Amino acid sequence: MCANVIVAEDDEKQAELVRRYLEREGHAVTVVGDGLTALDEVRRGKPDLLVLDVMMPRADGLDVVRVLRAEHRELAVLMLTARATEDDLLLGLDLGADDYMTKPYSPRELMARVRTLLRRTNRPGQVNPTTDAVDQVLSVGALRVDPARHEISVDGTSVECTPGEFRILAAMAAEPDRVFSRQRLLEELHGFDRYISDRTVDVHIMNLRKKIEPAPRKPARLLTVFGVGYKLTDPARNASRA
Repeated sequence: MCANVIVAEDDEKQAELVRRYLEREGHAVTVVGDGLTALDEVRRGKPDLLVLDVMMPRADGLDVVRVLRAEHRELAVLMLTARATEDDLLLGLDLGADDYMTKPYSPRELMARVRTLLRRTNRPGQVNPTTDAVDQVLSVGALRVDPARHEISVDGTSVECTPGEFRILAAMAAEPDRVFSRQRLLEELHGFDRYISDRTVDVHIMNLRKKIEPAPRKPARLLTVFGVGYKLTDPARNASRA
């Protein structure tokens, strides 16, 4: 699949290296050197992917992600940074990034991450990996997940989610009441990746609860199964059984 990719990186050598590898795989690439220009380029076009350095002039990568998600832009975001602490990783994901690589990195691994993100981000002409029946709307009580349109609603009200949050919720909605381990949900997000911690899933679950639960601190829909993982269920059906 050929994609429209923006590379936001102020290190010219790094930017050129990433551009070359992306173009070898057939992608159209635009390179920018600061955060504000990255925002302008995203708003001007319809990119599929933003490869985003964290430390940049004018606006850093975290601010760029924060603004893009506030504007409800659904492009995939792969962040690059020299910061290697787990707190930095979780902050980037919490703001809406889809994946995170620390420098120095292997260009071949970077391309593998790009391929994974483009496969797992719902774009026209692509099959969503969470379900073979892309036209099927998944329902769990009042929650609706539409993989074909990349839409989520609760009680008829639209819910804005990041691509990573959407993939988790779509996978769980396809099998309601199934308990998903953190490792299984990590595979939905990134495939097997030794650099991603289980806390990544916890951050996504926490954010999803804020969006789909009436009382996020007392979830009734997206439940924790202690010592195992998480499951998605219909609270109205559970209440009637009780």
